[in-house]
Amino acid sequence: MKNLFEQAAAEEVRERLARLKPDSERQWGKMNAAQAVAHCAMGMEMALGDWRPPRMLVGRILGWIIKPLALGNDEPMRRNSPTVPSMVLTDERDFGRERERLRGLVDRFAAGGPEGCTTHPHSFFGRMTPQEWAILMYKHLDHHLRQFGA
Repeated sequence: MKNLFEQAAAEEVRERLARLKPDSERQWGKMNAAQAVAHCAMGMEMALGDWRPPRMLVGRILGWIIKPLALGNDEPMRRNSPTVPSMVLTDERDFGRERERLRGLVDRFAAGGPEGCTTHPHSFFGRMTPQEWAILMYKHLDHHLRQFGA
């Protein structure tokens, strides 16, 4: 399974991120490219422990059931997958600034390896191993890059 600790997967994400344009047309969802990139950066910040959103009630109930289904295979995330409500962005963002921020977070995550991951629970899935974080981060980035054809 691809994960963001693998240098090849991290490089693939960097290359796809470089191809993304501010006016890239979305295939689904409501966010524009700049908002999606900022949203992805928030996910990376969660995995790194820089941002710690509280656990969601629905996640406490269902997260442990859905986690192995979402992370236990190479299937990409589905279109319009639910997200943490505080990660839904509607304000305007500077695409260039957000892309550089995300690139730096991807580099930091990949370089930090398992020791760089948070021990704080994911807001929906709960406790996660570093390997689970690395799989989720790759899948999340892939999901939004596919959303904009990158």
